[in-house]
Amino acid sequence: MAEQGEDKVQEGIEHLQSAAREVIKATRLLLDAAEELVEDPRSVQDIVAAVASLAQSAAARLRVPGAASGTADGDDHVQRIRVS
Repeated sequence: MAEQGEDKVQEGIEHLQSAAREVIKATRLLLDAAEELVEDPRSVQDIVAAVASLAQSAAARLRVPGAASGTADGDDHVQRIRVS
């Protein structure tokens, strides 16, 4: 019975080691990508532009009809509060 417990402990250690190796590998890839961004600032602009474009597309799909005109007639999703 004790041998079975030791096997489980060894298996757990092996899984942790494997996971640690994957984290290290992912961190290296992330650092490589970060280094490329530092070396080529233009690529940062391209990425930001792409993300902005995706955000605009997503926002356009989520807009409530009639919300673009600034009116909330019949629209229960928008509450306008006047501040004087």
